[in-house]
Amino acid sequence: MSAIVVLLELEPATEVVDSVVGETDIGARVRAVHAAAADPDAPGDPVARTLCGLVADELEPEAYAPVSPGGPWYPPEYRSRRCLDCEAALKSG
Repeated sequence: MSAIVVLLELEPATEVVDSVVGETDIGARVRAVHAAAADPDAPGDPVARTLCGLVADELEPEAYAPVSPGGPWYPPEYRSRRCLDCEAALKSG
């Protein structure tokens, strides 16, 4: 697999910022970091599902690219939150 898109699975935000319009806190906590193949027709967008099978549209895109060849596929600050199923699929692909 040549290009991937990194996606964040966020914890549901529970802090209401504006109860009149129903806005919630956008600083939601990252639950997990996933990977999806890049759409060949739109390289910055993911295909429909992550490598572990989640619906990509339900996740937040993360503008991350490895700094060097062989660098981690995920942002280093989320090492403990990387999806091990996505990682296994990347290693086997």
